[in-house]
Formats: sequence, C-alpha cells, structure tokens
Amino acid sequence: MLRILHIEDDADTLNAVNLLLSNSGYNTTSVMSGNEALQKISEDDYDLVIIDVMLPDMSGWDIFQTLRKKCPHTKIVFLSVIPISEERRICLEKEQISDYILKPFRNKDFLMRIRAALSV
Repeated sequence: MLRILHIEDDADTLNAVNLLLSNSGYNTTSVMSGNEALQKISEDDYDLVIIDVMLPDMSGWDIFQTLRKKCPHTKIVFLSVIPISEERRICLEKEQISDYILKPFRNKDFLMRIRAALSV
C-alpha cells in the first residue's frame, strides 16, 4: 500500500483530504504543522508528501528542502490557496515538485492528480 504524508494546518481540509485518500486505498498520515511533519519524515518513509505551502510554524518550501536532503526520491505535491504563475510552475518542476494543486479543488480532480504524481 502506498504511503502518503499530508501536511495541512486547516482541520477541515486535513480531514477531507485524509478521508479522500484513505477511501481510495492509500495509507495516509496527516499532521498539522511543519515540526510534526519533520518528525514523521525522520521516523518513516513515504511515497508521496502533500505539503500546504503556508503553515503556522514554517513554510512548505522549508519542509520540501529538508525532505529532499533526507529522501531525494520521495514525490512532492504542494497544496495551496495561492495561485502561481506558469514561470513559477516551471521552476517547481525543475525542483522535482510533482504537482501544485490549488485549493479549493474538486475531489475527482484531486485524486486524479495524486494518482498521476505517484505514477511518475
């Protein structure tokens, strides 16, 4: 079973994503802060990490950089309410970010993009 770590500080989004992923057969761990995420990353390996860009204790980018050093092959998806330019999206792809999903999202679209990120 594929393992996903989801980092999200909004409880409603955290619960919704956890339910979507769990009901789709993924083994999902959800945490609400960057510090919790770094602890989980140090304890376990994940196939995919979904990172909220803006967290109360650190940025998603900081988590990404730490994750890349420890687990360079783990797939990363950013999840945010902040739209990005096409130029910025290209930069993220060069950094090996699998996807950048905007909130709010349609459940079907979200799951399709998660499957695509895991299959790359």
